[in-house]
Amino acid sequence: MRLLIAGAKTKFFHLKEFGDALEKLGVQYKLVHDVDVYDGFPSRNISHWFQSTAKFDNLVEEFKPDAVFVDRQRHFSLAVIKKKIPLFMLLRGEYWTEIKWAKETLYKAPHRRLALWQWQKIAEKCFSGSTAIIPICKYLETVVKEHYPNKPTFVLHGGIDVSRWYPVSGMELKHPCVGLLQGAWIWGKTKEMLTLTKVLEAMPNVTFYWAGDGPYRDNVLETLKKYDNFKWLGPLGYPDKVREYLAGIDVYALASGIDMSPLTLQEAALMEKPVVATNAGGIPELMDNNNTGFLVEKGDYNGWIEKLSILINDNKKAKQMGTAGRDFVKENFSWDKIAKKFITILNSILQKS
Repeated sequence: MRLLIAGAKTKFFHLKEFGDALEKLGVQYKLVHDVDVYDGFPSRNISHWFQSTAKFDNLVEEFKPDAVFVDRQRHFSLAVIKKKIPLFMLLRGEYWTEIKWAKETLYKAPHRRLALWQWQKIAEKCFSGSTAIIPICKYLETVVKEHYPNKPTFVLHGGIDVSRWYPVSGMELKHPCVGLLQGAWIWGKTKEMLTLTKVLEAMPNVTFYWAGDGPYRDNVLETLKKYDNFKWLGPLGYPDKVREYLAGIDVYALASGIDMSPLTLQEAALMEKPVVATNAGGIPELMDNNNTGFLVEKGDYNGWIEKLSILINDNKKAKQMGTAGRDFVKENFSWDKIAKKFITILNSILQKS
């Protein structure tokens, strides 16, 4: 089996981990940056508007893939469909809702609306022409089925290399502390952080640290930086600085309006940190509620105060939850387990097609 994997450079670290896990199981893979091979309008790189399919054609001719795995909807995927090569499309987020949020915030200007409209057209062709859509959590699969009820789907949670997450000297932080590690790239996710305003007021002796960045950063900082017990650290180097940060916090918090399979939650669990997270999207699938951490409903600041207070004040319970969290992630989300599942379902679908 030869599998061509294509995606964004920002996801290469994890796509390579996935490919390496597959390789151990006998799959030959090649990882490429999709837009470097084939791109087009409305790419932000204007020179890409005039790319030919020559690079793509040569790649296919030389590697001869039995199937292609992509993690976003781009011109590259359309080229795969045109070549009639089985295309397996990983879906990381609730695409249709994210488009709506984008229109309401960053994409109001006419030229941005035009680009977004064009990306939507490309995406729908990719979804329709794919061999299977692979949502990254069970919650997302139900959403996909609403839009493509007859399209083959199977859930593939994000995997993680357990060996990368080991005890280290933690970052110097003020204790007790709560650590958030999340991007500010999608407003529907990010705005839930503003629920923490009343939490910050109620817990003045606890320092809340946020590591992350994105276009909605200032929308959050404008409000939260007013509190002396809130500190923004900016983006951290991955994985070393992230590991040090997680080692240094007392409790990991994920305040997100919607999330599918957040890798940071798995990383925090492997660093044996108890978790408090919003009960949204696929987040509950990565936790064992009341055992590895606590789930809180969206907007429920009283719930945040209650659950964080329990973990801050009860070191024994916090440690028990942290240990249980590491065991839970190791058992359910190792790359070996995810890769085996992918190969089984991939072969099943290819045999039917």
